Amino acid sequence: MGIRGRRRRAYRYVGPAGPLALVGPGSGGRSIRSPADFGAWVSALPAREFAEPFTFVVDTAGVLRLAPRRSEHVVCAGGGPVLAAGEMGFSSASGAWAVGEVSNQSTGYCPDVDSWAAVADALDTAGIGHPGGYTHEVVFRRCPACRELGIVREDDFVCVFCEGPLPSRWNVDDGPETGAIPAGPGGV
Repeated sequence: MGIRGRRRRAYRYVGPAGPLALVGPGSGGRSIRSPADFGAWVSALPAREFAEPFTFVVDTAGVLRLAPRRSEHVVCAGGGPVLAAGEMGFSSASGAWAVGEVSNQSTGYCPDVDSWAAVADALDTAGIGHPGGYTHEVVFRRCPACRELGIVREDDFVCVFCEGPLPSRWNVDDGPETGAIPAGPGGV
């Protein structure tokens, strides 16, 4: 269950300029607001697409957007901020679709692991079953000393570039606040 009623962090794009330049009019992943939306989208995909996870974002309205894995998260998001981003794999059993694997792996947005609540709410709204949490959590941190962006592995909060200590709290985007977004679809 999500945390409707609480404010959520919106993540700005913090990746390289190249992928951001790919965002254009009409770009953005397929919005999934209901089981019918998801069913229409998956029925149009070739079977080979299901061999790999899909790129996903949850936009600031709480809507799940999906795109093929080789898509950039910032393009899937239409260039805007997100409540969550990562990769998501699906499976179907007895005619019902569910998420089998999901991560917050997005080096363009670097969302914290607490972004799961937005993912759960978006999946619940779309009527898609899910595992109840990220099946693979990625911990992103920016080194205060050298300013490099890195991934924390095995709870070792040490920068791989300068060996400086990394903070225990998420600090990737220390620019101006994008503002907290009210939880739930449509910001309600």
